[in-house]
Amino acid sequence: MSSKHFDFIGFEDFRRRAQDPSLSPAEKIGFPDAVRAGRDAEILEDALGKLGPLDTPGKRILDIGCGCSDLPLMLLEFCRARDHSIVLVDSQEMLDLVPDHPNGRKCAGAFPDNLAAITALHARYDAILIYSVAQVVFAEGNIFRFLDAAAGLLDHGGRMLVGDVPNAGMRRRFLASPAGRKHHHENYDPNSDPVVDFNTLEPRAIDDAVVLGWLARYRSAGFHAYVMPQDPRLGMANRREDVLICRP
Repeated sequence: MSSKHFDFIGFEDFRRRAQDPSLSPAEKIGFPDAVRAGRDAEILEDALGKLGPLDTPGKRILDIGCGCSDLPLMLLEFCRARDHSIVLVDSQEMLDLVPDHPNGRKCAGAFPDNLAAITALHARYDAILIYSVAQVVFAEGNIFRFLDAAAGLLDHGGRMLVGDVPNAGMRRRFLASPAGRKHHHENYDPNSDPVVDFNTLEPRAIDDAVVLGWLARYRSAGFHAYVMPQDPRLGMANRREDVLICRP
């Protein structure tokens, strides 16, 4: 398998990719450059708009699965300008690629195995970002163990964004539409229409039932929870969405 292969990769794969000098930052975190490179400012703007308000100084922010692209660097600078403290969570190999920062602390390891170390820094957080991570946990681990632990870190009034969630049902609906067929013709095959099979189980794939199940679970546990669209400027907004979980 090529080191640039972008099918399912898990936590240990990301650790290896972080140490591969042949990969770009986008490729290290699992994306082709054509999809992710140069998008981090737009991603951060979209995420902060959902996590806000964060203008009051002294907020506690947690980024779980931060990666090594420009996104954590921009988030660190956002925190510096507002005197927020931020904790970055990822493998040691990924964190080694993120420069040290006066407003940032690093916590290595697979979440939530490192929960004690995270709570030792702050018992509760005002904002938690989990961006393009849920699909990896869903495919190789226990997504509810992961999300339950993360939601438990929210302070009252805090928000957690489970961002960039690929939804197989959303992708099918898109590909079955005129816009989806046009996308297929322009990017894959101009001579055929995409093959779309509804009511089909895709192992390891998040679908509507999974996303709506998250909402039901956390609403019943005393949180507000919402499905939110991505900014249309983002490259995969037609087949990915965000879940916002808020603690009243």
